[in-house]
Amino acid sequence: MKMGNQTVISEFILLGLPMDSDQQNLFCALFLAMYVTTILGNLLIIVLIRLDSHLHTPMYLFLSNLSFSDLCFSSVTMPKLLQNMQSQVPSIPYAGCLTQMYFFLFFGNLESFLLVAMAYDRYVATCFPLHYTAIMSPMLCLSLVVLSWILTTFISLLHTLLMARLSFCANNVIPHFFCNIPALLKLACSDIQINEMVIFILGGLIIIVPFLLIFSSYARIVSSILKVPSARGICKAFSTCGSHLSVVSLFYGTIIGLYLCPSANNSTVKETVMAVRYTVITPMLNPFIYSLRNQDIKGALGRIFSKWTVQLSLGQGL
Repeated sequence: MKMGNQTVISEFILLGLPMDSDQQNLFCALFLAMYVTTILGNLLIIVLIRLDSHLHTPMYLFLSNLSFSDLCFSSVTMPKLLQNMQSQVPSIPYAGCLTQMYFFLFFGNLESFLLVAMAYDRYVATCFPLHYTAIMSPMLCLSLVVLSWILTTFISLLHTLLMARLSFCANNVIPHFFCNIPALLKLACSDIQINEMVIFILGGLIIIVPFLLIFSSYARIVSSILKVPSARGICKAFSTCGSHLSVVSLFYGTIIGLYLCPSANNSTVKETVMAVRYTVITPMLNPFIYSLRNQDIKGALGRIFSKWTVQLSLGQGL
């Protein structure tokens, strides 16, 4: 259908990952395994925190929300990617594209804000251990989580509404495996200055400000740790923050490498490969980082299995 000289786009074509056709099945199986691992790993973290009363603390409230965010963040792109890898025409409806973009922004931004809350929690725990309970009250923790959800809802909705007002030309091919903002803006026929201005302003708030807050928190943590006289105390403090630092490094390292260190050569390929890192690899690794480096998670897992084993033994005895 045409309106004037413009074609009304009803769907977009996702070119997917830059790979040969004979590699499709291999990579499809690989990504399916990674996606299932992501789902199971993050669900395990959420269930452990829900069932074990020892983990009903501010840090694990934030961690359970982070695991939920990772689970959903990966689910926004992976099912469609897997479907398109087995399809002859890897298309996505216009409405579906905007919906995917909204939830991609939502859960990506949510993770950024949750990492800030977790950094603040570690800062209070390390620098003010005697006042930790008073400072990190249930009301403050709940407020930080609710504020994160509200901010991400507003930001994601604003980007989506601004994108929905644009008109698109006859070209509907997206050189990516999901609907991201830069790729869609390149296809737009309308004036995109407002979109670019909002991306610039909110991008700074979402990426730079949280990164600086996290950096500031850990600068204070390191300064406090170095004042601890015993080597054991230093190791324990670093171990407490190590998991969170690993997740922060994965998340912001990818974003900085992609958006703040652009490359003129093979930019599309680079964007796609880096996107795989933060949509597939990072959500999959986060549960392993927290479970392998966290004694509380290991303890909770042991207690839950012991409890289930006892209940199973009693049931068989009856």
